Amino acid sequence: MDMKEQLPVTSPLLPPLEEFIPYLERIWTNRRLTNNGPFHQQLETELASYLGVEHLSLFANGTLALVTALQALRISGEVITTPYTFAATAHSLLWNGIKPVFVDIDPLTCNLDPDRIEEAITPATTAILPVHCYGIPCDVERIERIADTYGLKVIYDAAHAFGVRRNEHSILRHGDLSILSFHATKVFNTFEGGAIVCPDAKIKQRIDYLKNFGFADEVTVVAPGINGKMNEVSAAMGLLQLKHIDSALNARAAIHQRYQQAFQNIPTLRMQQPPPGLVWNHAYCPLFILPEHPINRDVLYERLKANNIHARRYFYPLISSFPMYRGLQSAAGRLLPNANRLAEQVLCLPIYPALDSTGQERVIDIVLDSAR
Repeated sequence: MDMKEQLPVTSPLLPPLEEFIPYLERIWTNRRLTNNGPFHQQLETELASYLGVEHLSLFANGTLALVTALQALRISGEVITTPYTFAATAHSLLWNGIKPVFVDIDPLTCNLDPDRIEEAITPATTAILPVHCYGIPCDVERIERIADTYGLKVIYDAAHAFGVRRNEHSILRHGDLSILSFHATKVFNTFEGGAIVCPDAKIKQRIDYLKNFGFADEVTVVAPGINGKMNEVSAAMGLLQLKHIDSALNARAAIHQRYQQAFQNIPTLRMQQPPPGLVWNHAYCPLFILPEHPINRDVLYERLKANNIHARRYFYPLISSFPMYRGLQSAAGRLLPNANRLAEQVLCLPIYPALDSTGQERVIDIVLDSAR
């Protein structure tokens, strides 16, 4: 194996350690480690302001936020969602005793196809759980019209969509709730963490009860809640991350642009084109290896791996092929042609602020060589 430096598909944004020490000293001084401490409160306020949303409730991770969002809106029965996403999206439904109904995706955006959503609605449908895949927004207007017509709730899995704005407005303001992930692999991280973006103070209050065992006060429990609270160390990390996030997003954009320029004249390779008016976070860099390419996606994946470059096949295999889902009628491959095809073509290339031009050229050279 080539002993060159390993290039992962992503690497966490870590501000200078010396900048984090004062936050830790404050935690040690006030001895408040969790339970809605001062850093937690400050991060909720500052994040809501930065993201351009009204209310936000922090969580220990994004999966707990998804599970709790479904509880908060009292979702049951069937929920329409995508098979082309990370496992947590569908798993959160099963944890709530809800039946996932998979529908196909748009071949260009990789998001739920609104036409397929409407076809899948039954009397048991209570909600739609779309994903802003790779941070590219769903067709939120059409999804809203469908939801309004059929009386459905909409919860957006916005794990990829931190900071994404369309026509100068946060994409997180759409739907009944939006869920964020602050996992170490995301553009903004709190080591582990997540949040629910809420439209009003009333629903935020219910969510805050649910994530703290259902306690409304010292002696009153109003719901069968869980422990979903973010701790003070993670919240402090988030506050420090906010000071560096804009430069990190700019670095991602530059890396993505270099990939785009390198591959733009290769007709057997396709990269996503963000729609007009979008401020994108470049959360991922998916490259689609088309059938006409001289080698297939998996051969290229192994070639990169042999050169110590760890790209990832996000999202392969599809959730609908997992043992706990493949028996569902909606998981049948014939119903999900676009999702199945893209899952066989996609390869997410390394993209993270610390990726330098030398490392990126290693990736580009191998991909270009595969086209010859």
